[in-house]
Amino acid sequence: SPSALTVCHRGATMSHGWGYGPADGPDKWAENFPVANGPRQSPINIVTKEAQYDPSLKPLKPRYDPSNAKGILNNGHSFQVDFVDDTDSSVLTGGPLSGTYRLRQFHFHWGASDDRGSEHYVNGIKFPCELHLVHWNTKYPSFGEAADKPDGLAVIGVFLKIGAANPRLQKVLDALDSIKTKGKQTTFSNFDAKTLLPASLDHWTYEGSLTTPPLLESVTWIVLKEPISVSPAQMAKFRSLLFTGDGETPCCMVDNFRPPQLLKGRHVRASFK
Repeated sequence: SPSALTVCHRGATMSHGWGYGPADGPDKWAENFPVANGPRQSPINIVTKEAQYDPSLKPLKPRYDPSNAKGILNNGHSFQVDFVDDTDSSVLTGGPLSGTYRLRQFHFHWGASDDRGSEHYVNGIKFPCELHLVHWNTKYPSFGEAADKPDGLAVIGVFLKIGAANPRLQKVLDALDSIKTKGKQTTFSNFDAKTLLPASLDHWTYEGSLTTPPLLESVTWIVLKEPISVSPAQMAKFRSLLFTGDGETPCCMVDNFRPPQLLKGRHVRASFK
């Protein structure tokens, strides 16, 4: 009920805890993570007329192996699908990237209602949900080593917009019942992450950061222009997850997004005219 949600602190925790509530939300993150005010923070509002077409951007090449999917987890901030990343069988190349980036996990950010939820905006317009596919640069020995390097990570952002039910999303949503509360996880196998991408891989790209603490400024962002569809019933399924663990007062996992950050002189490039 709405009244229960107002008292819910969205998983506020002890020191260095962070969340999306009034006490521990994005406007408080800088207290423990000063880089929150750094020069290349994400997300941003993409102003399409200020994005420069760059003909040197190569076609984006995601090559994912469905057998690399291994599990799904409610981490108390979102849920994520994790992939085996000790081989080059699920990788991203092309676009703005030089080198090969391995798929590590994907997760989503969403709103309590359909008028908000995405982290990136396009010309000030928000979407109800945004998918992030997180990859790390194989020139480093591990995800952990790559995570704080300026070229360490590459994240594909995909907007979800309300429309027809998306059958390719359904397998993911069907798993949510078993990870309703924080800390729950279950196996999740044989899933092709490429099925979540739209037909067109036209994109905007810029140098940014993780959008959750530790907010490391290590992400080459690749935000796809074309959204994928999600139905109202499917969005309701996202919102049925909880920020809270078993035995805590239940608090619905909604509005788990960071608002846009200042561009601070950065340029956004487009792969399309």
